[in-house]
Amino acid sequence: MIGAVFFRRKQFDSSVDWCIVGLGNPGREYDGSRHNIGFAVLDYIADKTGVAVKKLKWKGLYGTGVIDGQRVLLLKPQTFMNNSGESVRDLLSFYKLPPERCILLFDDISLPPGNIRIRRKGSDGGHNGVKSILYLTGSDQFPRIKIGVGQKPRPDYDLAAWVLARFPEHDLPAMRQAAEKAYQSVLLMLQGQTEQAMNRYNS
Repeated sequence: MIGAVFFRRKQFDSSVDWCIVGLGNPGREYDGSRHNIGFAVLDYIADKTGVAVKKLKWKGLYGTGVIDGQRVLLLKPQTFMNNSGESVRDLLSFYKLPPERCILLFDDISLPPGNIRIRRKGSDGGHNGVKSILYLTGSDQFPRIKIGVGQKPRPDYDLAAWVLARFPEHDLPAMRQAAEKAYQSVLLMLQGQTEQAMNRYNS
C-alpha cells in the first residue's frame, strides 16, 4: 500500500491540523440531490464557522479557518464523485496530512433521512466516492460521517436515479437536523472525542 507508507513516513504540515471533505458532484443540476448531501453539510459547517469555501486548488474548492482552536481546511472535490480520490490525495500529499486527520462526509442509503453514523475508519461500503479515495491514497483510515438519505422505494428502482434525485420537501427538516448533528460531531472529533461523538449521535 504505497499511499499508506507515504503518509506514515512524513510529519504533517503544522499549518493545517485537520481537513474535512464533503463529497458530491459539481454543477447546479446536482444541487439538492441525495448524492450531494456531503457538499451540503460541508457548506453548513462553513456557514456555522465563517469559513469561505471559494478557493480553487487540488481539483477542488476549499477554504481554511480555525474551528475550536484547530486549523481546519474544508474541501469540496470538483472531479465528480467517482474521482474524488484525486482531489483528496493531492491535498493530503501537499500538507503531508495523515488520513486519520481527514474527516469524510457523504451520503448513505442504508440510513433513514436525518440519521448519521460516525466511523473511525473502514471500507468504502459500496460508495464510489469513498472507494476512489481509499484506492488512490492506499489507506482506509479515514474517519467519516455517513449521512442518511433513505433507501430506494423498491429493490428494482435504479440506484443512480435515486441518489441523483432531489430530496422531497418532507425530508428537508430531517436533513437540516442531520447537518446540525454532523456539525456537532465534527466539533467533538476535532478535539479527539470521536468516541463521544459516536455515542451521542450514531443511529
